[in-house]
Amino acid sequence: MKKYILLFAATFVCLTITAQQKMSCCAASATDVFSQLGSDKNFTMSHNNPLPFTYLSENGKAITYKAADGTDAYGWEIKSKSPSKNFVFVIHEWWGLNDYIKKVSEQIWNDLGNVNVIAIDLYDNKVAANREDAAKYMQAVSNDRAQAIIKGAIAYAGKDTKIYTIGWCFGGGWSLQSTLLAGNQAAGCVMYYGMPEKDVEKLKTLHADVLGIFGNKDQWINPKVVDEFVENMKKANKKLIVKRYEADHAFANPSNPVFDKNAMEDAYKNAINFLKERIK
Repeated sequence: MKKYILLFAATFVCLTITAQQKMSCCAASATDVFSQLGSDKNFTMSHNNPLPFTYLSENGKAITYKAADGTDAYGWEIKSKSPSKNFVFVIHEWWGLNDYIKKVSEQIWNDLGNVNVIAIDLYDNKVAANREDAAKYMQAVSNDRAQAIIKGAIAYAGKDTKIYTIGWCFGGGWSLQSTLLAGNQAAGCVMYYGMPEKDVEKLKTLHADVLGIFGNKDQWINPKVVDEFVENMKKANKKLIVKRYEADHAFANPSNPVFDKNAMEDAYKNAINFLKERIK
């Protein structure tokens, strides 16, 4: 009888450990957690459909390059006025790489001076015209595909370049992930109300400072999430500058009903100054 009891106990312990290991290895990533907000009706309904907008640029052009998985990846590039090793990756919000993102990308290009800007397309040439499609496209993004696209962009920029990143919402989280993927090429990261990385061991691999811009009224990337990020960056011994505004999620987007012009302008000024201080 004792043998059966011991056998049962050993089996139970083994199954428990296995289950814990599976839970650990299969825990949702920060980007997955944010992408699944597409199934949150409140989150979806908080985004008004974007107003029709067309942007024409004499400086920017669509590009196709190879992702790390060998397939085509897409973006929109503005090259520096004179040769430069500095590249700014712009990561779109949940609508995709639309003309509004192109406009902001060119504004960043103008305000930073002699840099290359690449707006990276994580939706593979899909742009949402309504929130239903935006939710669908965001949920469909896999970590493997997004990382392959970003790694391809890093390779496109070149091995001896410096990589700076900026993104909003969905792109805010991927701005941080892009900086992690850039390794020692990373030189500065700006993330607007995106999901922070929670894995301290991953954060320890950062090679660049981070500016986090958040809204205190954000129901999703709320002050508690931000506070945890602050603590995790301290544990990782990495520099994080946090700017908090009495504003809601997506406050920097003029098409959003919670758009806050004053907060947007101050946040943008902080973002540009942060990047300028690190561009050499």
